[in-house]
Amino acid sequence: MIERDLSIMKNNNILVGTSGYSYKDWVGPVYPEGTPGKDFLKHYAGLFSFTELNFSYYRQPDPHTLERMAVTTGERFRFAVKAHEITQDFKKEAATFKQGIAPLIEASKLSAVLVQFPFSYHYIPKNRNHLKAVCEEFAGMPLAVEFRNSEWARDSVYDGLKGCNAAFVNVDEPPLSGLIKPSCIVTSHIAYARFHGRNSANWWEGDNASRYDYLYNDTELSEWIPRIEKMAGEAVVVMVAFNNHWRGQAVKNARRLRELVGEIGPIEGESDE
Repeated sequence: MIERDLSIMKNNNILVGTSGYSYKDWVGPVYPEGTPGKDFLKHYAGLFSFTELNFSYYRQPDPHTLERMAVTTGERFRFAVKAHEITQDFKKEAATFKQGIAPLIEASKLSAVLVQFPFSYHYIPKNRNHLKAVCEEFAGMPLAVEFRNSEWARDSVYDGLKGCNAAFVNVDEPPLSGLIKPSCIVTSHIAYARFHGRNSANWWEGDNASRYDYLYNDTELSEWIPRIEKMAGEAVVVMVAFNNHWRGQAVKNARRLRELVGEIGPIEGESDE
């Protein structure tokens, strides 16, 4: 099943999109005025061929819901699904999660399972063993792992991820002490980059809206061109997701980056709907 997915993705080496698509404040800036929530994905799929699903981090994905999403989007559309909040005792939750995303796998629309660890997840033996168990639990699936604490940005971690074919998620975030710095690490057949904005003032104190309230300029986006080019040369597919979702800024930046990287090589275009 995964091999079938990869054969399709080889024709679309760079997937650019946003982290989530269901935001009420996008009505007007992104979606036509009066668009109901049930139609957000349909409109989004006319703009991009890739998105991350955020809701699955907070609640388990329902297979019927994901089946509808697969049907709503065109053949080339892909989803990265955030794994349900990963605890130290997660095996039961992981089994339920896998059942929930099964429709995307069957439809060849799963680009990655995204596992996120907070800043408080330190590089200590307990967490290293936990990470190993998580990678083993999702073995055989396209897995991507995002750390927020720079303690994990080390060769031993990269080598460990390579050993289980899990992608290290490269990030763009504020240049604050302890956070991961921009990189272009490839540890899997997939490469991943996520843009969180550079809002230093609100990073530690803000909420999920103000923390990611940031609009990248062309200079900042262009810094990533050589990184994306390098990742595209080493991986089957590169996924780039913008998380600066406030007021549709992620959409504006994703579209602009797509224009800037268009000369690198094969890149996903607008949906085939």
